[in-house]
Amino acid sequence: MAINSVGQDSSVYGEYKDKSSTTKDKTKLGKDDFMTLMLAEMQHQDPTEPMDSEKILSQTSQLATLESAENTNKALEDLSKSLGSSQQFSTIAAIGKTADIGSDSIRHEKNSSTTFEIYFPDDVNQGSIDITDGNGQVMKTIDVGTNPSGVYQFTWDGTDGGGNTVDDGVFHVNAKYSNSAGESKETRLGAYPIESVRFDEGKTMLKLGSNYVSLDSVKEVY
Repeated sequence: MAINSVGQDSSVYGEYKDKSSTTKDKTKLGKDDFMTLMLAEMQHQDPTEPMDSEKILSQTSQLATLESAENTNKALEDLSKSLGSSQQFSTIAAIGKTADIGSDSIRHEKNSSTTFEIYFPDDVNQGSIDITDGNGQVMKTIDVGTNPSGVYQFTWDGTDGGGNTVDDGVFHVNAKYSNSAGESKETRLGAYPIESVRFDEGKTMLKLGSNYVSLDSVKEVY
């Protein structure tokens, strides 16, 4: 036998619902409340001293103003939802463009390897990746090889050029390469083509490389 939150058989009485949670908020007066009060006032007025017509007009005007304000608020809420939806779907037009998250850094922990991705806009004839510390000193150089344009994943084993283990820290990742025409090019971690757009619980997520990144994290789209 299933028991609800107040100890009753839920198959007979169902789940208990706290009516207090659905009580109407009485701290605010709507247009219907205002109309009820005005009608009650008119019904109980002293016949020998009826309400002044100016007072009635004033209250009627207040009622009209209140109704107009409520309609305006609703219209603004609907507009806000519509604009939010429009802005989300307009992001789809950015698919195929490049999104820059504004940072070329990775956080590395000692005695561990660090994986990262770099986007090469052109075919790579030959090139290399430099991992530098905060002072601009090159800690490790990784050969890129020859590859078509695209996003590629690399792994740094956490050692410097001499094979020594590098301490914890934030490091920067930049690449230099030549394309198939022999032209010198540069790229870095943090700039990737937008492959797709996903909407998740009101948030706009962009697929950059193998990860989804919030639109709020993107600094520039070009």
